[in-house]
Amino acid sequence: MVIVLVGLPGSGKSTVGRQLARRLGIPFTDTDHAIEQRIGCSIREYFEREGEVAFRDVEEEVIRDLTAVPDGVLATGGGAVLRPANRERLRSAGHTIYLRSTPEELFRRLKHDANRPLLQVADPLGKLRGLYDERDPLYRETAHFVIETGRPSVSTLVNMIVMQLELAGIVSARP
Repeated sequence: MVIVLVGLPGSGKSTVGRQLARRLGIPFTDTDHAIEQRIGCSIREYFEREGEVAFRDVEEEVIRDLTAVPDGVLATGGGAVLRPANRERLRSAGHTIYLRSTPEELFRRLKHDANRPLLQVADPLGKLRGLYDERDPLYRETAHFVIETGRPSVSTLVNMIVMQLELAGIVSARP
């Protein structure tokens, strides 16, 4: 079973995905990390040097390869849903969960994170609102489940996801 996490940057896909994979006893992969291994540099460098179209081409290849595995938790980059082929592949590969966070929650969580080039702009909250407006419908189209992230801890979010998967009969409830 492949479980895919989608959502805006900072919604917790990698952190939650790592713990979810551990809890389910299946491998975890972060698509951004896999992309950096493939291109041999940081996504930021590649994006600046080759442009967004070239980056999205590599991202699509990596998603195609990673969704072909039999089991795993896959944390995607925030923009993975921008291409229709990715949305279709992520939805059909397994069970996709949208970690939905409001722009205000993300801003509160990320305002001191200097490693997010996306937020190194004059109006980071405005940037997050624009991304949310553009991508929320695409995340919803891709996802089988929507989990509101709000303020719960990572372990609470993992429990919420496992409960959804159990209710849907995707994973067995633990005795």
